[in-house]
Amino acid sequence: SGGQRQRVAMGRAIVRDPAVFLFDEPLSNLDAKLRVQMRAEIKALHHKVRTTAIYVTHDQIEAMTLADRIAVMNAGRIEQLGTPLDLYQRPVNRFVAGFIGSPAMNFLPGRIDGGRVRLDGSDAVLPLPAPTGLAEGAPVEVGLRPEHLRPVAAGVAEGLAASVLQIEPTGSQTHVLADFGGRRLVAVLEGMVPLAPGEAIALGIDPGNIHIFADDSGAALCRP
Repeated sequence: SGGQRQRVAMGRAIVRDPAVFLFDEPLSNLDAKLRVQMRAEIKALHHKVRTTAIYVTHDQIEAMTLADRIAVMNAGRIEQLGTPLDLYQRPVNRFVAGFIGSPAMNFLPGRIDGGRVRLDGSDAVLPLPAPTGLAEGAPVEVGLRPEHLRPVAAGVAEGLAASVLQIEPTGSQTHVLADFGGRRLVAVLEGMVPLAPGEAIALGIDPGNIHIFADDSGAALCRP
């Protein structure tokens, strides 16, 4: 099979004991279960042979779990180079923030309002994690990771009042797709959460997990 040929090719490369490994999506032809197994095997081999490996992949899970350092590329240019946690926690721009993380980061338009940010099309106001240096009323984009959102009581000042569109229970987590002022918002909630489509929900987030990006360039203005 294609997957077997791919693994044999990897084995042939490894036994040559090269100075550098160049992997170009080596797990692309494998099924999901075998991909997880081979990912663990490659990581174990790397720790054993200690040979530099350059690994190209479009699968961010492979990148996050295998890499010591990740280079996120866009149109032939390196957007950010750093450790997996650096890219996840402190993305330098909107592209990196949206590329790293699954489900992807939510982006909501807003404006600077008295040292806070007011989200467009709603009464919701979120705190700024740090000064942005922008003038009052300047447009920005707010980045909220789905796994950082949590249910809060209705009417909480900094809660996002939304309507549930779809529920995806996975067992240990519940993925919630909600409508917030005409925009789709994804939240990953811990455990089995009893929600139904059409139900109202309010979502809050810790100020330390709010990302602010420039509306024009997409550059990060505030990072946790």
